[in-house]
Parts: sequence; C-alpha cells; structure tokens
Amino acid sequence: MHLRNTVANDRGAPCDRRRCTMQELVFVERGKLEWRERDAPRVEGAGEALVRPLVVTRCDLDRAIVTGVFPMAGPFAVGHETVGEVLEVGSGVTRVRPGDRVVVPFQISCGACDRCARGFTGSCREVPLRSSFGLGPLSGREWGGALSDVIRVPYADAMLVALPEGLDPMIAAGAADNVSDGWRTVAEPLAQLPGAPVLVVGGAAESIGLYAVASARALGASEVAYVDHDEARLAIASALGARVVPFARDAKPGRFAITVDASARTEGLRLALACTDVEGTCTSVGVYTTEVSLPLLELYSKGVRFLTGRAHARAVLPEVLAKLADRTLAIDAVTMARVMWGDARDAWGEPATKMVVARE
Repeated sequence: MHLRNTVANDRGAPCDRRRCTMQELVFVERGKLEWRERDAPRVEGAGEALVRPLVVTRCDLDRAIVTGVFPMAGPFAVGHETVGEVLEVGSGVTRVRPGDRVVVPFQISCGACDRCARGFTGSCREVPLRSSFGLGPLSGREWGGALSDVIRVPYADAMLVALPEGLDPMIAAGAADNVSDGWRTVAEPLAQLPGAPVLVVGGAAESIGLYAVASARALGASEVAYVDHDEARLAIASALGARVVPFARDAKPGRFAITVDASARTEGLRLALACTDVEGTCTSVGVYTTEVSLPLLELYSKGVRFLTGRAHARAVLPEVLAKLADRTLAIDAVTMARVMWGDARDAWGEPATKMVVARE
C-alpha cells in the first residue's frame, strides 16, 4: 500500500505502514469545515478495498448541510460522490484490483442480503440504515468521506463499479448518487409507459431535478417540462431540452403521466401532484423535515402512484454509466463549478448547481 502523508505532499514518499496518516475534509459546524489529519484506513477484511478518491462531486444535500438548511451535528467526514483508484484489496476480492478506476456508490451495501437482491441497496440489512460515505450522523456510523486521501470500501466486489473506458471521471462521479437519483425517478415509469410526457418541479434538490430532465430526454419522453423559481436552473433545463415554466402559484404546465418533485417545497410537491394525470406516477426526491399535508382524496380518485424515499444508487449504476459513456445521457450543462482539491474547504458551501472537485 502506498499512501502519502498529507494532501499537501501528495507526491511524496510512501508512508510507514505501521503508522500511516492522511487528510480528510471534516464538517465541524454550520459554515465551518476543516482539513484534519487522521490515521489512514487499512484493509480489515478479505472483502474490502482501499480507494483513493480522484474526483468528487458535491451532492445537493452537502451544501444544505454546510449552510444549515439541513442541520446535522459535526464533526464528520464529507463527500460521497466519487471516482477513485483502487490502492489495495483484501484476499477475497476478485472483481477489482489495484490500479483500477472505479465509481464508488455512496451507500454501503453487501450485495447479498434479501434487500440488496431486490435492488434496495440503500437499505442493506448488514449495516445500519442510511449507511453511506460522507454522512456519518445519518446512520450513527462513520464510514469516512470522499474528500480524503483514502476510503475503505467494506464490500468491494458488491459495491465498486468499473469506470467505463473513455468516460470522463468528472462526468461519472455524480452517478454515485445524484445522477442515479435523477435517473431512477423516470426510468421505471418510462419503461412501463414508453414515450410518456414528464414534468419535473425543481428546487432544493437542484441537480437531481436537472438530471431527471436529462434522463427523461435520454429515455424517449415525448415531452419534458421543467418548473422552477430559479432562473439559472431554468436556463440549464432549457439547454437540456425541456420546456421551461417559471414557478407561480397559478402555474398550469399541463397533465403528465410521470411527474417528479425535486423542490423540497410544499407548494412544489402540491404542483407536481396536481399535474399528475389519472393513473400516473409522481416521485418525490425532496427532503421534507416537517409534516406536509397531501390531497389524499384527489390522489385516491385519480389513482396516483406516489413514491418517495432515497435512491438505491448501486442497483442502477451500471445502466447509468453505460448511458453516460455512449452520450445517450448528456449532463455536462449541469456542472457549474470546477474546484481544485486544495480549495475544497473554502468552496464546498458556495452556490453552484453542481460542483466538481478534482485532484489534478
């Protein structure tokens, strides 16, 4: 294993295996992040791997945490969308080897339990619920964060997915969470109803809503409409091929067999539900921290299928990466900021629809 002592001397001599340290970016409290030095992780089991993150993209939730919109208690390591290089593997790992470039899904999953077998990789039975990189408090267990020199992947064969040849890591990294999240909101409904029109109501889940637009276009929706109050996101959605509608309380974008709520706003959710056609599907990816009333009689009468919950990124990751690699799924327009690794602390909370942090 060849790890370096710190981010600053990344090209220095290998460290002593007996006491190897590294740096990781840590959320301390609202508005405050720090680079901290700690002991580097080691391979502790036959099925594990060590991965060196090369490119990290910022999840929509990350900025909400830093700015206090979604309160979480620090300290904990941050970053959970990454492409990295495999450094070392346990004796039981057969699908990856040192030197491979891989996409690391953000959720921890064993790949073998009944939930993983059903595709619910974000709810693996073998680990605490909501276990993921970069979001330790959600599960009560610190798994490490992608903005670090090394992360330990506990189920390497089940979790790691090879980076397709020719696919830019800066494009692929977001597939570890947000791109896959946007994809799953429309992929299954469009498979059941090919060519159906899609409405996306954007907002706080800012990149996910736009990835849903791109995914719907890639999957052949007859129309994609996008509603938002933010002019920058409306412009991106237009560039992705959507018909854009500025948000207003009396907005009437139409009726859609498939709708997506990425707003995390009560009025946005209600608009998405109101626009869902008879026997249609509405998927909400917005995180609501307070109770929201729903028009259940209307939904019942129309037979609306309402879905909410976290994405199961690992389950859809191979398909998403394949579509990114062949350019069927084009998401370049969503990325608004590119940051060098050493600047991540100061940039992580800054406004940007999608931020990419790269070592080089």
